[in-house]
Amino acid sequence: MEGTNPVNKKLAAALSGGAVLVMALSGCSDDGNKELDNWAKSLCGQIKPQLEKSVKAQQAIIATAADGNREEIKKVDSASFQASADAYTAIAGALEKAGPPPVDDGEKIQNDTVKELNAASKAYEDLKKQSDAMDAKDDSPEGVMAFSDDLKKIADELGKIQDEGADALKSLTEGEVGKAIAAQPDCKVESASPSS
Repeated sequence: MEGTNPVNKKLAAALSGGAVLVMALSGCSDDGNKELDNWAKSLCGQIKPQLEKSVKAQQAIIATAADGNREEIKKVDSASFQASADAYTAIAGALEKAGPPPVDDGEKIQNDTVKELNAASKAYEDLKKQSDAMDAKDDSPEGVMAFSDDLKKIADELGKIQDEGADALKSLTEGEVGKAIAAQPDCKVESASPSS
C-alpha cells in the first residue's frame, strides 16, 4: 500500500486552499452601493449551499489522505470531484439567474465568470473520470505504483484547475463587485484545510 500515501497527501495539499470561490471571497467591506448589495445578497443566498458542498467534497479528500486504502481513496475522490463539478455548474446557473452585477462591465464580468465556472465544472468531471479509471484492486508492486502514478497526475491536474479557477474568478471577486460579495455572510464559507 505504501506509495499512494504521499501522493494522496499531495492531492490533499492541492485542495487545502478550499474552494477557489470561497478563498477569493474573504475580507473586504463594501462601499454602500445599495443596488449592488442587493445583487450580491441575492447571488450569495443562492450559492451558499453550493459553496458548502464544494468545501465538504474537498474536506472528504483531505480526510482520506492519511489512509493508505486505495479503494477508499478512489471512491472518495470520485464522489468529491463529481460534487465539485455539480457545485460549479450550479454556481454558474445562479450567476446567470442573478443577471449581470449593476456595475460598468457587469455583463462582461457575468459572462466571463459563468464561462469559467462551467469550464471548471467540466475539468472536475474529467478528474472524476480519471479517478474512476484507476485500478485500486491490483496489489502487485506494479499495480500499487500505477495507482500512485495516476493519483499524482490527478493531483497535478487539480492544482492547475484551482490556479485557473482563481484567475477566472478575479473579475467577480475584485473591485466593487468583490467588496459587495465579500460583505455577504452567505458567501463566507469555511474553506477546507488539511488536518495536521
